[in-house]
Amino acid sequence: MKVGIPREVKDNEFRVAMTPAGVRELVSAGHQVSVERSAGIGSSISDDEYVRAGATILVGADEVWGESELVCKVKEPIPEEYHRLRPGLVLFTYLHLAASRSCTEAVLNAKVIAIAYETVQLPDRSLPLLAPMSEVAGRMAPLVGSAHLMRPGGGRGVLVSGVPGVRPARVVVLGAGVAGTSAATIAAGMHAEVLVLDRNLARLRDLDHLYRGQLQTVAASEHTIEEACLEADLVIGAVLITGAKAPRLVSDELVARMRSGSVLVDISVDQGGCFESTRPTTHSDPTFEVAGSIFYCVANMPGAGPHTSTHALTNATLPYTTEIAALGWREASRRDPALAQGVNAVDGVLTYTPVAEAHGLPATDLDSFLN
Repeated sequence: MKVGIPREVKDNEFRVAMTPAGVRELVSAGHQVSVERSAGIGSSISDDEYVRAGATILVGADEVWGESELVCKVKEPIPEEYHRLRPGLVLFTYLHLAASRSCTEAVLNAKVIAIAYETVQLPDRSLPLLAPMSEVAGRMAPLVGSAHLMRPGGGRGVLVSGVPGVRPARVVVLGAGVAGTSAATIAAGMHAEVLVLDRNLARLRDLDHLYRGQLQTVAASEHTIEEACLEADLVIGAVLITGAKAPRLVSDELVARMRSGSVLVDISVDQGGCFESTRPTTHSDPTFEVAGSIFYCVANMPGAGPHTSTHALTNATLPYTTEIAALGWREASRRDPALAQGVNAVDGVLTYTPVAEAHGLPATDLDSFLN
């Protein structure tokens, strides 16, 4: 199969979909891999490294997209890339279609086979291709939050760790999944006072046992979320409903009652966000103010740590990419139910119900295409 790796074009997105190690695995299996020139530079990977691994370097994005049967990306296509989508092309990337009507329509109009990293799901309900980037974003959240909590960053001038004789910042984490746990880990390591809220009591018990008093856990409800936010210096939103829009947990009315200069970091922004006023921002313009609080809603947070993120992503995606390249998307989906969960659209129709529900569109059972 002809596999293409284009350069990412989203604002300040420095990741690339595959490392030279991944290229070598595919080439060794008999596939052709084309990489757009300078695609890996932002992740500290040179064109020469790709060439040594067996890839062909192509000058422009149109060539890479045009020659490939399978295109692997990091982020969803943006409007300037929509014209490169075409019938029969297999697109394997983070799509987050539930949060974007325009991208959904572009995928459907072009009749591509759209396979989303974030909805590939194992029988235990874990998300193997979302997990590594959730870990990166979760670990980044307290770091960027702490920078903006200080006065030059627009916040109320609080040092997260505190100092002897002065209390540390109170960090509230909404969600105890992969991203939330990663955020809580770093916040606790920064000596913050950490409170984690989730509806899954079993998960909260696990965290309580693991951290042995280094953080507090509370069952999430509208009441407990309100109480926690009113006392918070930094709120990190890390909730997820697989493939669907994130629930709105923090209203603007609640933000208006929070401490002036508090900071809210929404990791859930890719899925629409869990704060009422969340809107996607970029690394070049990451924050905006709501009722005296600072919102950080960068939609590609791991793009700021591209070397780490690119290697972590390839580690997770390569086995699935290899399956698709070896068997074709249909047979690979027949054999691997986890991969089948990732198929969001085929030939102009949606095959993933949560995305269809988010936009009020019909969905067709994937089995009708596989059989």
